[in-house]
Amino acid sequence: METEKKEVIFKIKNLKTWFPITKGFMKKVVGNVKAVDDVSIEVYKGETLGIVGESGCGKSTFGKTVMMLEKPTGGEVLFNYNGEYKDITKFNKDEMFEFRKKVQMVFQDPYSALNPQKKIYTSFEEPLKTHGVDSVEEREKIMNRVLKMVNIQPDYLMRFPHEFSGGQRQRLCIARALEVTPEVLICDEPVSALDVSIQAQIINLLKNIQKELGIAYLFIAHDLSMVKHISDRIGVMYLGHLVEEGDSKELYANPMHPYTKALLSAVPIPDPLVGKSRKRIMLEGELPSPINPPSGCPFRTRCPYANEKCANEMPKMKEINGRKVACHMVG
Repeated sequence: METEKKEVIFKIKNLKTWFPITKGFMKKVVGNVKAVDDVSIEVYKGETLGIVGESGCGKSTFGKTVMMLEKPTGGEVLFNYNGEYKDITKFNKDEMFEFRKKVQMVFQDPYSALNPQKKIYTSFEEPLKTHGVDSVEEREKIMNRVLKMVNIQPDYLMRFPHEFSGGQRQRLCIARALEVTPEVLICDEPVSALDVSIQAQIINLLKNIQKELGIAYLFIAHDLSMVKHISDRIGVMYLGHLVEEGDSKELYANPMHPYTKALLSAVPIPDPLVGKSRKRIMLEGELPSPINPPSGCPFRTRCPYANEKCANEMPKMKEINGRKVACHMVG
């Protein structure tokens, strides 16, 4: 995909999200959990950027920080307002309220995202009221429109969340996020809690919605085969750092970073003959703690190619043939 011709909707620069560790009665800060550490990446209008990595790598925190559900420790998150980029980390309450219309989020657990004591109608009506849609007729018109997009009958609005299956609840959450016509949808593990057959339905639904509305997705997941199916570009995270970024097809065909190679070698292949002939890359060593990360390259304690330079110097992200990779051994 020729991303250079697309307009950038998000510019994320040197983003950091650290959580302080306190000790004692006075809550003295003795360290930080560096969940996201110096991540820079761009999201283009109408594309899907996939963020992948092991559990605990910081990808969900990254998504919540971009949404401003977590307060960043440092860096910039620039959003495109008709060609003018504004740093949303500096927004006041009113500016943030307007920003919420433009960027919405779909969470991992669709059941906890819906109030079990309220009918779906109420859950859908509240955000529209909040954002100034005063007319009942207009609100119901919007509800019916978004429900149609996710293949849910309008009369289901009078039901409670427990009356729906997991897949139906996730489609309801997607529909509710679309009510305010956002430009970006951040999807945090949106299918990991669902059956495999339902996962494919939700992914195809998201692709159809993107085709119809031209919406951009930030798709966070640990299932690399799923991310490959939906993403135009992919960013690979390890211990809070972005270690590789590039076109989805190119990254899967020719991974550059040793961590990316290990991740892809673990993806199941449906063809038993191909799967049998493929060599699995087993990572040795323990996963470092984000409280006390290793010096130099964060991956060096598990990398088979690590040397003295890796221990002393943090690799910088460099561009190679349209791809970006942070590794001393590449390039």
